[in-house]
Amino acid sequence: MSGTVYKRNVQQHHETPNVTENPSLTRQQLPQWLQKQELTEADLPYIHDLLASGFAKWLEEAEGFPWLGGPIALLHPDGTNVNTSQPSEESEAELPFWGETGIGPTAASRALDTCRPTLMRAEEHRIAKLKEYDSIAVPIFARTTGFPYAVVACLLPAGTAQAGDLKLLQAAALHIRSCIYRSFENLFVGGLLRERKLSNKEEVRRNTLFGVMRRLNDHIDVESVLSEVLDSLEQLYPVCKADLFLSQDYSSPNEKVRPLAFHLNEMELCKAAFLDGKIREEFSVGRHRAALPLSGKQGVYGVLRLDMPEKQLDEADISFLTMLAGAAGAAFEKAKLHEQANVLVGELRLINELTQRLNSSLKLSETMQFASAELLAIFKSDFCCILQFDTGLQQFMVMSSNVAEMIGETYSKDYGFCGVMWSTQEPIILSDYCSATPVQSKLMDVTDSRSLLASPLLLNGEVIGAVMIAKRESNFFSYDNYKLLQVLSAHLGLAISNATLHAEVRRMVITDNLTGLYARHYLNERIGRKQLKDSSGSLIVVDIDHFKKINDTYGHQVGDDILIQVSQIIRTSIRDSDIAARWGGEELAIYLPLLSLEQTERVAERIRQRVESETNPKVTVSCGISEWRLQDERVSVEMLFYKADMALYEAKHHGRNCIVVG
Repeated sequence: MSGTVYKRNVQQHHETPNVTENPSLTRQQLPQWLQKQELTEADLPYIHDLLASGFAKWLEEAEGFPWLGGPIALLHPDGTNVNTSQPSEESEAELPFWGETGIGPTAASRALDTCRPTLMRAEEHRIAKLKEYDSIAVPIFARTTGFPYAVVACLLPAGTAQAGDLKLLQAAALHIRSCIYRSFENLFVGGLLRERKLSNKEEVRRNTLFGVMRRLNDHIDVESVLSEVLDSLEQLYPVCKADLFLSQDYSSPNEKVRPLAFHLNEMELCKAAFLDGKIREEFSVGRHRAALPLSGKQGVYGVLRLDMPEKQLDEADISFLTMLAGAAGAAFEKAKLHEQANVLVGELRLINELTQRLNSSLKLSETMQFASAELLAIFKSDFCCILQFDTGLQQFMVMSSNVAEMIGETYSKDYGFCGVMWSTQEPIILSDYCSATPVQSKLMDVTDSRSLLASPLLLNGEVIGAVMIAKRESNFFSYDNYKLLQVLSAHLGLAISNATLHAEVRRMVITDNLTGLYARHYLNERIGRKQLKDSSGSLIVVDIDHFKKINDTYGHQVGDDILIQVSQIIRTSIRDSDIAARWGGEELAIYLPLLSLEQTERVAERIRQRVESETNPKVTVSCGISEWRLQDERVSVEMLFYKADMALYEAKHHGRNCIVVG
């Protein structure tokens, strides 16, 4: 290609709008502020790479350039050869385009000093290596200020350089300047594109974070929060493996949610993030791990760990993930508090209902049976045992249990877990009875149980009983179960105390204090109830003969003792279903349900004989017997007593110490 053709091509290229890295963006489309950007003297220390890049672009576009038989180089004003057209033919260090200090100028240094194109013949050079070359050089100026920021130079064989070569190099210089400015503009455009890309990425992150936070706040259960966090991370960073390690006593069906085990070596990174509440990173060959703490207002709940094949996260990602982890920690805390509130409300409702049910019955046996059944259901346990402490015998007695062979058994206050609770007055939680057996326990041994939850029943600071709940599985009961049983035990202890007190008060009301037999009004009440469902029954009225004489002779204390002796004989002479009572004074009465006159007469005779032979001082008794049957016209309690009383009167009239049937 001739020099004229090259000049025309260069001129056309120079007049064509520059094209940046974005092919759709021409120079006319560049912002005005960018078109006015200019290289200045202050930029000189930093433009070596820019000059090299522009010259490389020129080399790509300068097809057909008549190389004039020598290398062309682009030089920085500091003398640095930033790039050359033929680096393979001779080392840059061996081509003295600029020259050496103190030896003399070259065409390049002179062109830069004079700001004019320069041609130097071989004989003008003082540098030995340049005496073999003619050299030409053209300065390159800033497009608006005329400031020279580079020089392009060419070495030609000695005696071959012509003025036309210098003009051709001037045309090349214009082309090179155009390429340099395109690289210069590309720096800004590339920066703009990167800023725009980062801005778009940041906007995506911001929108994503907003969406995740909105969805997190929509969830009020812990499992949904955990799933949302892990799913969001998988979508945002598909190359990352995300795991969540929780410090809470929480079991999740999600295989990516696991407990934070501080004792494992692989947990060191997570442990550090958990303890100081800050993000931690770890780099190894081909691996990058990041641990982000899930923090709420009340503390750190766990650690989110990301595992990547190589470094994938920049500072903006770390900032984004930190905010995401913070949002997840706050959402987890809210969900956990909501869950705890629901549990607390449920426990309060349970306590309220259980207390009402316990207090609705004042029968001790019913109270304990109901409590045992409820505790089995509440704690999903296999076995339950409720014991009452007998202050007189200083023993624990099993009052209710679904282990039949233990009902009614007694244990000393020093035995087993009851002994521990007696001495400490504190509840007990045991994870595995098989691996850790602090004391022997019949309940645990008989049932082959491993988990135990137990609590003393307290009243006014005194142990009045104990409740024990067992499960065959190990590590079954939680600390929440421990606290709940402690609360329920307080109500259960009060209910048992009330039932016991009520039973004692009722016993005192329906029992004669001296003889221990039932009171007259209770006997009347029981006979009335029996007559409503039985078909027959009989009554014995017993009177101690000459009782006034005994009191006058021996005193009332001996008289009372005689009453007690006769009452004991009666109590041991009748069935459990029979009812013995003090009728009044020295008269005693016995009601025998569903017993015929003949059988009743034999019971009365046995009592008469025993009294006569076993009392001291010796006394005798007279007995009157009456009977009622369903077919009788009048079967009232009053009529039954009237007939027995008449028979007793007749027995006394016939000499006493005998039995008369009315």
